[in-house]
Amino acid sequence: MTRKTRLTRITLAAVVTAGLLTGCTSNDESLTYQTDYSSHRPLRVVGYPSTGSLETVQKAVWRLADGDADGLAALAVDDTDADATARNWVKAFGAAAGGEVTADFYDEGSVRQVVVLYFAKSGQIKEIEARTGDDDSWGLTLAEPDLAEATAKPTWAPSKPGHSNSRTSGTSSSRN
Repeated sequence: MTRKTRLTRITLAAVVTAGLLTGCTSNDESLTYQTDYSSHRPLRVVGYPSTGSLETVQKAVWRLADGDADGLAALAVDDTDADATARNWVKAFGAAAGGEVTADFYDEGSVRQVVVLYFAKSGQIKEIEARTGDDDSWGLTLAEPDLAEATAKPTWAPSKPGHSNSRTSGTSSSRN
């Protein structure tokens, strides 16, 4: 009886270990997302993001907070100016992204969504665009290689999140 119990325990341990190893390697992206999520402040959200736009904006704020310009550039849907833009954004908003950040989502978000980031620590406001790329995956438009352009406050956005039509869903733009 002892021998059978020992073999059963060894077999069970081998199966559990193999399952854990397989699980970790098969879903590496999910593990990275979970690690990022637990290592950063939560993003406050206003409006109606899509799943893709929310995940993309969340990753962008994390990359800003980490000072990871390469990781931010990797989120670009078009890499023409992505590296320079990512460096500008990290330089301008990186320190503030480590604090409280509110993302105000505009438009309906099926393939494109304008988002205004409000950085509580610095009082800065940044308009970004999340959209689907050629492969239908979500990314960011990173087309601000000039630092002045990258740091310009949007002229249409309210001074505080949620003080516009971002709370309403639908297809009409709230930037009219």
